[in-house]
Amino acid sequence: MSQRLVECVPNFSEGRDRTKIDAILDAIRTVGGVQLLDVDPGADTNRTVVTFLGDPEAVLEAAFRAIRKASEVIDMRNHSGAHPRMGATDVCPFVPVSGATLEDCADLARRLGARVGAELGIPVYLYEAAASRPERRNLATVRRGEYEGLADKLADPAWAPDHGPATFNPSAGATIIGAREFLIAYNITLNTRDKALATDIAFELREKGRVARRGQTTTRYDSGEVLFYRDGRFPCGNCDQDEPTFEDLAAHCQESHGYDLTELLTLNDLDASKGVIGKKAYRAGLFRACKAIGWYVDAYRRAQLSINLTDYKVTPPQAVFDAARALATARGLVVTGSEVVGVLPHAALLEAGRHYLRLQGKSPFVPEADLLQTAIHSLGLNDVAPFETAKKVLGLPVRDGALASLPVGAFADEVSRDTPAPGGGSIAALAGALGAGLAAMVANLTQTKAVSTEAEAELLRIAQGAQALKDELLRAVDADTEAFNAYLDARRLPQGSPAEKAARAAAMLAGLKVAVAVPLRTAEACLEALRLAGSVASVGNPNSLTDALVGAQIAFAGLRGGLWNVRINLKDIADPAYCADMEVRCRGLLAAGEQALAAITADGEARLTAMNQPGA
Repeated sequence: MSQRLVECVPNFSEGRDRTKIDAILDAIRTVGGVQLLDVDPGADTNRTVVTFLGDPEAVLEAAFRAIRKASEVIDMRNHSGAHPRMGATDVCPFVPVSGATLEDCADLARRLGARVGAELGIPVYLYEAAASRPERRNLATVRRGEYEGLADKLADPAWAPDHGPATFNPSAGATIIGAREFLIAYNITLNTRDKALATDIAFELREKGRVARRGQTTTRYDSGEVLFYRDGRFPCGNCDQDEPTFEDLAAHCQESHGYDLTELLTLNDLDASKGVIGKKAYRAGLFRACKAIGWYVDAYRRAQLSINLTDYKVTPPQAVFDAARALATARGLVVTGSEVVGVLPHAALLEAGRHYLRLQGKSPFVPEADLLQTAIHSLGLNDVAPFETAKKVLGLPVRDGALASLPVGAFADEVSRDTPAPGGGSIAALAGALGAGLAAMVANLTQTKAVSTEAEAELLRIAQGAQALKDELLRAVDADTEAFNAYLDARRLPQGSPAEKAARAAAMLAGLKVAVAVPLRTAEACLEALRLAGSVASVGNPNSLTDALVGAQIAFAGLRGGLWNVRINLKDIADPAYCADMEVRCRGLLAAGEQALAAITADGEARLTAMNQPGA
């Protein structure tokens, strides 16, 4: 069962006084089981974004202590900054990472809100998945009016807080607590100091869009005539079409542009059910799940697009970055790079790397380290500050101390020592990984020179499958050794009493079955790698034929080695039916591997002979 992990990303209204920031961080660190992932202070925004991770209950306690400390050290009466804000702790979302659901996080938000309201006397609003009513889901809606308008907001019965007193707390303000999916805070930097130019592009990108215009006289959208909804004339903000009724316009927007007009107007505080005659028309932005504003950052001497991607699976960073670059070029501007505030998921950066390799006409199925570097360079993530991958990427695979991370020489030395592990099972897995790696190499070398689109698709299929197998088999290098060590640990258990003997026997049997399962899967993966090597030998560059053949041969060695490691462990398992089934599976895998290798070898030898004929 996976560990239950929740992320918390509170935003505090202090980005200049390190003493105050450190006091808040120290409050978080007092809670065991919480890992502080990232601290991102901004002097111009006067705001610090903190990211920490841990068990849900530990994260809940750390969040409360951080909010309490922020209310003690931050006085909103003295606060100013470029970012919208409502309180000392402006917003505090919980995010599911593993073993926890969005509803689990919503429950944490409600519990935290109740405690903050009751114990600290701070008004609390709940948003996103924890919202008490639909109109409070959107963070921007809840925060509208900011700190300066909070006293009036609290006096409005419609905006009574979900927790805490409906009275103005001048020092702490109010706190917005909620639960959401992973949000990427992402800034795109321009070669200008003009905030208005950044805002112009941001409004084109964001989901809520902007007031619609026609007849622009400059590349900026804020020129031209503002459109209004009139009786009998309902203009579309995204094209030049007019419709006679609102219903016709809504149907047109859905069919021609793919957005819900009523939802767009709601995002812009316009209730279509109350009528829109005489109201300004709106133009939908390019991206869903995208919020954006423009601002100027004095530390960089440049303007930025400040973007929140509320669902990166719907709108990924690379899509917004490419669109921003095109919009900037049309306005005579240059996008110099971008930055991630806080952290972003490993999967998001990998997909960005694949995206840019595809644009280059190259295979996106390369080692993960290459994908990450491609994404970092393509998005310009080192533009305003060094991008520290280990700190900024959440879920980055770590192999510290793992066999597969050792240099080749050190690994060979480790194998040669007088210890039983790593042994043949780990070497079989490594052989399969090398075979898969060679298959991927030949496919990637050939892909850009494929003779047809069908051949290119086949090469990409091989590269994708081979990379996945390579990574799986590299993990099996360590898994095999870990399985064997678990069996040895079981053998060392006490056996003084009948109960201890029974427990030891059960642990040994379980350990042996794991020691069988791991090399069996190694053999299966090696067979897949062998077949991919055979496929790429047929369709790959003829000059790389021997690379594919070596890949097939070494993958077969991994298959054979894995099966031998299965069978040697069967002798100690007192389960006849299980052992018989394993023997049948081993014979089937071996026969399939021998048949595939024979066909690949025969074809390869024939082609090599033909290549070496005079005049060939």
